[in-house]
Amino acid sequence: MNQKKINVPPKIGWYLSGFTDGEGSFNVTFRPREDFKNGWKVSLSFSVSQKDKVILTLFKRYLGCGTIRQREDGIWCFEVTNIESISEKVVPFFNKFKFLSQRKKKAFSKFKKVLEIVKDKKYLTKEGIETIAKLREEINLDNSKRRYDKEEIISSLKESSETIRQASSNKDDDIVRSP
Repeated sequence: MNQKKINVPPKIGWYLSGFTDGEGSFNVTFRPREDFKNGWKVSLSFSVSQKDKVILTLFKRYLGCGTIRQREDGIWCFEVTNIESISEKVVPFFNKFKFLSQRKKKAFSKFKKVLEIVKDKKYLTKEGIETIAKLREEINLDNSKRRYDKEEIISSLKESSETIRQASSNKDDDIVRSP
């Protein structure tokens, strides 16, 4: 990971880290995309939601990235979705101002592994998608309902490779063969 200089007063850094420990989340989402080689787009995000916008403005100010928006239910959300910002600002910040809870430490560690797979473009391979899907299951263990679960993602990869294999072995194909 690229370690950038973090210019955050320690009191603020530890406060934001502690706040994230309780209220923040690291997320990995999958969206089906026909224009992607393996059929899935992988997105990463870091977010913190809160009724009070003031605290979220501290995240935006000291991380130097992200957006703040208000949801329909009146809750404010700070979110970083840009891979470069996650890699160069969010990760170095939490590498410096570490979490106290084992749960958040583990989630952050898995999130960083997914980030490396994405940065190395290994998410373009079947193995990369399988690894990310497995790591995603370990990031947020709150059993939240996901639109696409690990089994569905992995089985779609197997189906697509099986379909290719079956299509190429069809004996009735009009294949021109040399004598």
